[in-house]
Amino acid sequence: MTGHEEQVVLNAMTVDVEDYFQVSAMEPHVPRAAWETTPLRVRANVERILALFAEHGVKATFFTLGWVAERHPEMVRRIVAEGHELASHGWEHIRVNTQQPEAFRSDVARTKALLEDIGGVAVNGYRAASYSIGRDNLWALDVLADVGYRYSSSIAPIKHDLYGMQEAPRFAFAAAGGRLAEIPVTTLPLGGRNINCGGGGWFRLFPYGFSRWALRRINRREGQSGHFYFHPWEIDPEQPRPAGVSAKTRFRHYLNLQRMEPRLRRLLGDFRWDRMDRVFAHQIESLGDQRQPQPRVSVTGEAAGTAGGAGR
Repeated sequence: MTGHEEQVVLNAMTVDVEDYFQVSAMEPHVPRAAWETTPLRVRANVERILALFAEHGVKATFFTLGWVAERHPEMVRRIVAEGHELASHGWEHIRVNTQQPEAFRSDVARTKALLEDIGGVAVNGYRAASYSIGRDNLWALDVLADVGYRYSSSIAPIKHDLYGMQEAPRFAFAAAGGRLAEIPVTTLPLGGRNINCGGGGWFRLFPYGFSRWALRRINRREGQSGHFYFHPWEIDPEQPRPAGVSAKTRFRHYLNLQRMEPRLRRLLGDFRWDRMDRVFAHQIESLGDQRQPQPRVSVTGEAAGTAGGAGR
């Protein structure tokens, strides 16, 4: 394949801005009461990421925790100043499937307001902690639209022990009565199931060649844009390691951290990247416009109004 062919479809690069101890798997080992006294590493890691993106001429979307933004407002302003999209990751990484509607509404409204105040820009996008919106709490998408978000990237159309809604569409679809676009995790159907090929632990687990092959297949064969996600702590192999972490968590969290940055460099060079709000602008406008209602996902997970041609 030629370099020109590899760059036909634009993909979205995203960063979930949280520190290593704030991931769901670390909750038993670093409780929220200890966050204030735990040294933060997120700002230094984000600065490395911003330098990496600048080196490759890439603009990205930073889904940022309100808790982190409150403590590092200068980091948030730098993200915006360098031309990246500022988006919401909720206040303190609480899984939506553990929240009641009013608590969730307060969480996402508070985060949106703080990010907008610090960044001086509109915050249109949201990503749930641990992709924790699914068939049992689709009401959360209505809340997001009510609060003023235009799109969400919070559903994983896969089977997983911690999250996932495998029957959800693989590409952008209408939610909240057409007021919101949901842009699910990028997946590829293999062997009768969807495989996550959009980042996270899968990117560190599989050889880089698999991720490149999968994203090229989505771009070329399906003519769709994908989006990739990772976390600042994933480029930080020197991060502290809390005691008592289970073998499963150690495997998922620490696997191949030392290989993450070199793989990212290859990924940034092998594909074209931009912000979520620009790559999926058509879907956000057409599926998230309350003046043009679209069929919505039902509580059983069936969906209509799937959008094709992402990023073309």
